[in-house]
Amino acid sequence: MISLTPAQRRFLKAQAHGLNPVVMIGDAGLSEAVLKEADATLARHELIKIKVHSDNRDAREALLAELCSHLDAAPVQHIGKILVVYRPAKEPKLQLP
Repeated sequence: MISLTPAQRRFLKAQAHGLNPVVMIGDAGLSEAVLKEADATLARHELIKIKVHSDNRDAREALLAELCSHLDAAPVQHIGKILVVYRPAKEPKLQLP
């Protein structure tokens, strides 16, 4: 899992503000299909929002940690049912501070 400095996290939160969720995690949880889609989307966009259809905050935190460890990504933010995840691309579009 990638670690971010507070300044990098603040920068990425600002970049993610206008994004819409592109991956949805339903009642089935973190399935192979969800991991594959999140991986492909991260490869294209670097920074994505994921919507989780679970009312349990602890379950969402666990999903975020598991997702980031599987995808070698960094958790940026968890607000309500929205998770923000970052992974630099081979040719990064975002220049972190």
